[in-house]
Amino acid sequence: MTEFTPDQIEDFKEAFGLFDRIGDSQVAYNQVADIMRALGQNPTNKDVTKILGNPSAEDMANKRLNFDAFLPMLKEVDALPKGTYDDYVEGLRVFDKEGNGTVMGAELRIVLSTLGEKMNETEIDSLMAGQEDENGTIHYEAFVKHILSV
Repeated sequence: MTEFTPDQIEDFKEAFGLFDRIGDSQVAYNQVADIMRALGQNPTNKDVTKILGNPSAEDMANKRLNFDAFLPMLKEVDALPKGTYDDYVEGLRVFDKEGNGTVMGAELRIVLSTLGEKMNETEIDSLMAGQEDENGTIHYEAFVKHILSV
């Protein structure tokens, strides 16, 4: 499992504190994924739910945890395998019907909004900003580089 430096832990603790809306040094379960993403991780909602012990929807909204309980969860997420450039390119290549290194932006929007961890329109617009050419196509290798650099 990943070991964080004292400086990293201090930064994590500071970020964690920004999500404490009540001032009790705790955050709600339903904030954990957002905090992890703010700290540069990209867990799926399923990963976070599993790490939290598969709580009910009510527990997600009402249960709270402190930083000492959060840090091991962050370590667990950090240790999860990350998708590579090649993984993402291969996944998008499935939608390259002409074999020319492009996918239709409209089709990608549908995929992002309906499959897996569904994204909303605002998230999709932000992700795809400036990626479509004048024909509405996306060069997916450049798109993956863009995603991985964000």
